[in-house]
Amino acid sequence: MTNGLARSSVRFRPASFVGTLVALLLGAAVVVACGVLLQTGLTASVEPTRYAHAPVVVAAEQAVKIEQKVADDTETQEQATPERARTDAALVGRLAGLPGVAAARPDTAFPLPAGDRAPALTGRGFAALGIAGPGDKLVEGRAPGANEVVLDADTAHAARLAPGASIKLTAPGGTADYRISGLAAAQRTGPTAWFADATADRLSGHPGRIDAVAVQPREGVSTAALAAQVRQAVGNDARTYTGDGRATVEHPALGEARTILMGLGGTFGGYATMTAIFVVMSTVALATGQRAREFALLRAIGATPRQIRRTIAAEAMLVAPVAAALGILPGLALARWWFGQLVERGAVPADIRLDVGPLPMLAAVLACTLAALTAGFLAARRPSRMRAAQALGEAAVEPPRPGKVRTVLGLVFAAGGVTAAAVASSLDGTKAAQIAMGVVMCFMLAVALLGPWLARAAAAVLGVPLRAGGAPGSLAADNARANARRLASAITPIVLVTAFCGTLLVLQSTIRHTSGENVRAGVTADHVIGATGPGLPAGTAERAARVPGVDTAVGVLRTGVVYETAGQLGTAPVLGVDGDPARLPKVLDLGVRGGALADLGRAPDTIALSTTLADALGARVGDRVPLWLGDGTAARPAVVAVYDRGLGVAQALLPRAAVAAHVTAGYDSQVLVADAPGADPAAVAAALGAQAGAAVTDRAGFVARSDKDLEISGWANTVMAAVLGGFAAVSAANTLVMTVLDRRREVALLRLAGTTRGQVRGMMRWEALLVASTGLAVGAVIAGLTLVPVARGVANAAPYVPPMLALPLAAGAVLLCLAATGMPVRALLRTRPVVLGAARQ
Repeated sequence: MTNGLARSSVRFRPASFVGTLVALLLGAAVVVACGVLLQTGLTASVEPTRYAHAPVVVAAEQAVKIEQKVADDTETQEQATPERARTDAALVGRLAGLPGVAAARPDTAFPLPAGDRAPALTGRGFAALGIAGPGDKLVEGRAPGANEVVLDADTAHAARLAPGASIKLTAPGGTADYRISGLAAAQRTGPTAWFADATADRLSGHPGRIDAVAVQPREGVSTAALAAQVRQAVGNDARTYTGDGRATVEHPALGEARTILMGLGGTFGGYATMTAIFVVMSTVALATGQRAREFALLRAIGATPRQIRRTIAAEAMLVAPVAAALGILPGLALARWWFGQLVERGAVPADIRLDVGPLPMLAAVLACTLAALTAGFLAARRPSRMRAAQALGEAAVEPPRPGKVRTVLGLVFAAGGVTAAAVASSLDGTKAAQIAMGVVMCFMLAVALLGPWLARAAAAVLGVPLRAGGAPGSLAADNARANARRLASAITPIVLVTAFCGTLLVLQSTIRHTSGENVRAGVTADHVIGATGPGLPAGTAERAARVPGVDTAVGVLRTGVVYETAGQLGTAPVLGVDGDPARLPKVLDLGVRGGALADLGRAPDTIALSTTLADALGARVGDRVPLWLGDGTAARPAVVAVYDRGLGVAQALLPRAAVAAHVTAGYDSQVLVADAPGADPAAVAAALGAQAGAAVTDRAGFVARSDKDLEISGWANTVMAAVLGGFAAVSAANTLVMTVLDRRREVALLRLAGTTRGQVRGMMRWEALLVASTGLAVGAVIAGLTLVPVARGVANAAPYVPPMLALPLAAGAVLLCLAATGMPVRALLRTRPVVLGAARQ
């Protein structure tokens, strides 16, 4: 009987079940997309190329790790280093003496910008020749001496260079002319130049430190035995890599890519999955609630509560798995597009492949099925437990008020959202941002549970102006008051769209607006010399300062630091300041609140912090702050200044000497130049371009670079808003269509009572406007409560709502409600009232 009832329900109530299927399909697509990204982040790997012939590679850990005691367990927090982490060169001798080691070759790489006669090259020490395999060898000439270099054969032939020729090369350690002493085999990793080991150590910019050690075993020694010997020898000084783990040394960005993928698939995916389940349960509950009359009739003819519950379960098992399975392909398409965009923007290495496994698909099917079952059981609990006669009466009239349990839970979630928002207002930006989506979810659950009360309040407040609109408005007001549950089902998705999209998009607009304002007000330089390659050659700032008409030239090296706050690791962008910091105010006005930027030159272990980062670290002028430099080296610099304009410029300033040896490439990123009084800006710019051989722009060049640094996070927020907002918008339209189609008998009665088609359409339009305005208002309040503390912490500013964001969002919500209500109403009005009133519900 149960299965027959379930099949009949699906067959004879297609509108209700199509709406449920759409919600389940979309929910499954979101879960699959996020699950695939999370799985890719967990399993992301690439095959080693350069180290394919070195079974064991030793290198520094490319992440900062801290351990914390949580109850009886120890949790490890990890953050990828902003720059390549390196290890001590003395490790090579220690490894070469192991009994199972045939050879231990040090490997390091540093970029060499393109010159007059050669393309951009990678510089290495000559001892690294041979790491890539037996074919990686000298093919002509001899090893380089002190002022000599070996080029790969392809590069030399393309540049028409041969042994004995001279070439000018620029490295982080300086620019000089080198004689070509020989040629090596072509490299799979690109054009390469080998220097004498001592020369390479000096030119790399990080003397005494190397990227990795490639270890070869003696004959008969297995990889496992060799790795065990190496691991014991290096201890905690470095990490031993084998298998695909060797690719992590080749591609340090792999760790950051994993973090991004796991963040999108895990953190955002968690909220997206909760939202999907929330919408699915709301839609299924609406569809089940619309069948109260049917359940009452079943009770009247003798069906037991258990049979009704089993019928609902059977319906869920018929619809949910099919709908979830249909959502798999759209979910995979979304995941592939999402992943491709990350690769295109450089956030994920192109060698990583999307890991499409069965687990995300199974999770989507299981989550949607359980959500459908739970929602159906909860919605049918009341009618299935009533006496038959009582059930028929309850089905005819909507209950006067929601249940006590539902109301209490709604108030609890509302109080939780308010409390979380209040707590967020006292936290720094990073921690406040972490709980932002949690605040939104608390309020969304409160809206879902207290929806009927909210709808009644909206009907009471807006009923007066509605009644002034004549008969259609009066009918809309009366309907809203009498059918609060139905109205609440339509309002909730609009609240969801407004709250999520508003929070994510306004947060991003606030960050962009504040960073732009900071750069425009803070960068007072007349000219910005920017790098077109890996960076500006050493001494560019000094040479620029000697150009006629230049008053001040300050070089800045962009890097990052890792810091800990409240047991969580985070990263912050940093500028390494080259030259006299006392002259920094002539090119940067950062709004110093305490201390003096000139004190950065007092010692190499000094730092200036933005107010945001200072608050996160709980630091003031004179304190020493624990942090990790770009390559993971621990440091405790003294705070000498705190300034306001950090977002968009830099969250911290350090002396260049303190960071130069801890970056991937020790080149200045830009040089900021201030003209002398009375100087001709055009003439100075021309002279700077001729002298530096680099692009010279005005302060807009700094703005463009700052905006590029924010591009990935801004794009991610926009995509998250689009995914959640699009899903919620389709669900809102789906819910409105279901609600209108369920009112066919009501429309028929109004028509038979003499109401014209225009009046019915007018009534529905007023109801749609009531739904849109209520949803927008409540969603805006939720977004505001969430954004105020987060924006204060992240940007040290009030939320910035650009008109071109708010107006389209509001207009879109109104048009969505009008369209999703108007189209099904027109379809109903095409049917004669007598036929419409006799149709199945």
